[in-house]
Amino acid sequence: MLVFTNGCFDILHVGHIRYLQASKALGTRLVVGLNSDASVRRIKGPDRPINSQEDRAEVLRALACVDDVVIFDEDTPYELIKRLRPDVITKGGDYEKEDVVGIDLAKVVIIPYVADKSTTRILDDACRKRMGSRGDFCFDGDLLWETSLLRAGEEVLDALSPGQGRDV
Repeated sequence: MLVFTNGCFDILHVGHIRYLQASKALGTRLVVGLNSDASVRRIKGPDRPINSQEDRAEVLRALACVDDVVIFDEDTPYELIKRLRPDVITKGGDYEKEDVVGIDLAKVVIIPYVADKSTTRILDDACRKRMGSRGDFCFDGDLLWETSLLRAGEEVLDALSPGQGRDV
C-alpha cells in the first residue's frame, strides 16, 4: 500500500520524524513530496528555505521510513498525487482533513501534531538564544530583525518601572 505525504521539511526535527514514521506504518511504501526551493519561498517567504532542496531530499532519503522523495515545484502536490495514485495521504495534526490537497484522490489520515515542534519554533528559539551574542540579525517567524535594535528595545523596557508599559 502506497502512502504519500508532502511538505517543506526545511530543518528536520523530532516532530517530522514521528510524523514520517507514523505515515510509513500505514502502508508498505512512503513517498514524500518535497516542496522545491522556489515553492518554499512562495509559501514561507523570501528567507526560506534554510536548506536547499537537494540537501533536504538527501536527509529525507537517509531515513529508514522514507522509500522515495519527489521534488515538486507547484504550490500544492495535486498533480504529483494524481500521477502517483497513493492509497493514503497523510498530513500533520495542524491540518483539517477536508483541507488536505488530494482528499478526492485517496484516503486521508491526519497524524497527531507533536506540540512545540516546528521549524519556525526552532528558528525563533535560535534567534532568542542568539540575542545576547554579537549576531546582527535574527529570524522571528515572518520577519528578519536587527538584533541591536531588539536589544535596545529590551533595555528601554527594563528601564521602565512597573505600570509604564511592560505589563501592557
